[in-house]
Amino acid sequence: MPGSNQCRKFNRRERAGGILLLLKALLFVTASSLETINGLYGGTLVIPCNTGAIKAEDILITKWKYDKGDGLAGDLLVKQRDQNTSIIANDEYKGRVSMAANFSLLLSDARLTDQRTFTCMVVAGANIVEYPVNIVVYKTPTELKISDKAEELEIGKPTKLATCVAAEANPAANITWLKNNTPLVADGDGTSIHASVLVDPITGLSTTSSVLEYSAKKEDTNAEFTCRTVEDDLVSQPVTFTITYSTENVVLQVTAVDPLVEGDNLTLKCVADGNPAPTSFNFHLKGEVVKVENANTYTITNVTRDTSGEYKCSLVDNPTMEASEEVVVKYLDVILSPSGTVVKNAGETLDLGLHIDSSEATKVSWTKDNFKLNKEPKFTKVAYSDAGRYECDVTMGLLNQKASFELVVEGAPVIRQLSKQRGDDGQHKVLVCEAEGSPKPSVSWSINGTSLDESPFINGKITHRIKVVPTANLTVSCTVSNDFGMDTRTINVSSLFEDVRVAKQGQTDGDQTRLVVGVVVGLLVAAVVLGLAYWVYMKKSKQGSWKTGEKENGSSEEEKKLEEKVEENSQKAEV
Repeated sequence: MPGSNQCRKFNRRERAGGILLLLKALLFVTASSLETINGLYGGTLVIPCNTGAIKAEDILITKWKYDKGDGLAGDLLVKQRDQNTSIIANDEYKGRVSMAANFSLLLSDARLTDQRTFTCMVVAGANIVEYPVNIVVYKTPTELKISDKAEELEIGKPTKLATCVAAEANPAANITWLKNNTPLVADGDGTSIHASVLVDPITGLSTTSSVLEYSAKKEDTNAEFTCRTVEDDLVSQPVTFTITYSTENVVLQVTAVDPLVEGDNLTLKCVADGNPAPTSFNFHLKGEVVKVENANTYTITNVTRDTSGEYKCSLVDNPTMEASEEVVVKYLDVILSPSGTVVKNAGETLDLGLHIDSSEATKVSWTKDNFKLNKEPKFTKVAYSDAGRYECDVTMGLLNQKASFELVVEGAPVIRQLSKQRGDDGQHKVLVCEAEGSPKPSVSWSINGTSLDESPFINGKITHRIKVVPTANLTVSCTVSNDFGMDTRTINVSSLFEDVRVAKQGQTDGDQTRLVVGVVVGLLVAAVVLGLAYWVYMKKSKQGSWKTGEKENGSSEEEKKLEEKVEENSQKAEV
């Protein structure tokens, strides 16, 4: 055999080196401590030799062997210095072994049968040293899955839930069960776990099976169960189970917009916690019972305030299992009297009525022409200022209703004030006529003026202004009128020149007062002198006329002129 030939060659080389030298070296053989190497199943094992204790240049011969059991050793390969490695294995290791540059043994296709001791023998000078290495081969399970899953679980009844299998592993896998990622522990009260291991006689690999027996609870609905290996932390795909249990609770749900008001729809839904869930229900609708099959809802359309009340639902096969819910349809009715357009004469009474019919307490606010009022308006005697659009806003939670009316106040116009004032430039006067009435009264004056100005007609009031330049004292009238009547007022207006004279008379300070007194005294003296002269003149004129026979008409004309002169001076004296 080739292996025997290689051994004979090796023995001859040893004899060539001298039998005595070999015997001497055998006297110095030592054994190193046992080292353990872990390898993966099917992979290549790297088994170290020497680990650097002896320098490579000092090594003469390296030989690998293994423990066959019963105290027997099997040769694998040998290498002499400066020569190629010789493979001498002729059993299961034939074709699977080789040597690395650092003298390590390379063993391919690792198997469970390789779990034994391999020894590296090194000859260096006169010493022979052996390095034994123990081999352990690991293999993760080829798969981890849950099988034999139960169809359904009944609450409180112990049931074989499923089997978790970890196949072809070494060492045999340890399996744990989890519910929602929380480990389950066998407690003998609802949870039991039974594990078994089967070894393949050919490969030596182990398959672990773990059976979970479980007593389900209602909260286990949709729970995820998994299994996991302890050594490799492999996790199976999660599984869920159908949990069956009888109905214990019934709930009636009301689905509707909020707030629920008249005209809306509402849906009643009966929810039972049984599994499988009931498919038929009875709906109790205020004295009427409606049976619904293959559904759990009932819809009421176009609700009214009479829809409010208690509603129930129950199981058809167990009427004692029922639930109830109160339904409230909210409503808000607002009636305002009067409404629309209301026409009243000034001074009349207006009775205002607001009627509210609602399902809850309300709040009321008022506005007039979009401006908020502090309280509800009262109309004991209607005035022109009361005219406008009134609106009430009634709110109840998220609901609100509005009502309004337009108040029109009519009546004959009345002038409230007629006044005058001097213009800013002193060259004109401003007459102001303020009046009330509705519809809007027209305004006219008894005098022509300029710069007519009319205010906006608001709350039955209007103000009219006119500019005038009076050259004499006047009496001016203002007239206002509409379809219901008219009103007139007058005012005395002095001329601008008279105003100047009066203003001068009103001066009372210092020299101006003395000057006026002096002027008045002088005018009085002049009047007396002129009167005396007039008397003398008239006397002579009459005498002369009688003497000379002049025409009486001529004397009369002169007399008339003199009288006019005296009268003019007299008027000045009065001023």
